[in-house]
Amino acid sequence: MNNKKTSLLLIDDDEVDVMTVKRAFKKNNITNTLYTANNGVEGLAMLRDPDGSKLLAGQRKIILLDLNMPKMGGIEFLRELRSDQNLRSIPVIVLTTSNEDKDKVEAYNLNVAGYIIKPVTFSQFVEVMAAINQYWMLNEMP
Repeated sequence: MNNKKTSLLLIDDDEVDVMTVKRAFKKNNITNTLYTANNGVEGLAMLRDPDGSKLLAGQRKIILLDLNMPKMGGIEFLRELRSDQNLRSIPVIVLTTSNEDKDKVEAYNLNVAGYIIKPVTFSQFVEVMAAINQYWMLNEMP
């Protein structure tokens, strides 16, 4: 993601996980702008911002999405996102603690780009963020 301007939106209500992602980005020298939202409602509001937030300023966008959140969970967010003509093509990577088969099946049915169980240790988290970064640097997307 370093060579191609990409905005990332992390939607997660767990402050520790948000800080861990930020630390893993720093450890991997990932300099892309990382925006955060506490739940799906906040995430959609940021994506639909009519004032043209920096998140929408002509950059590639990727969403890192937790599933278990208050107000609007990840699956509900995905349904909303995929039904919105302007947002449906944004790649989403689920980053969650849920290892439930029904969550995986439902997420993939809603066209997620990947489903990753949150690593337990920080070093594993760093490796996961490096892999995500490497993949999106190589991936061709509009």
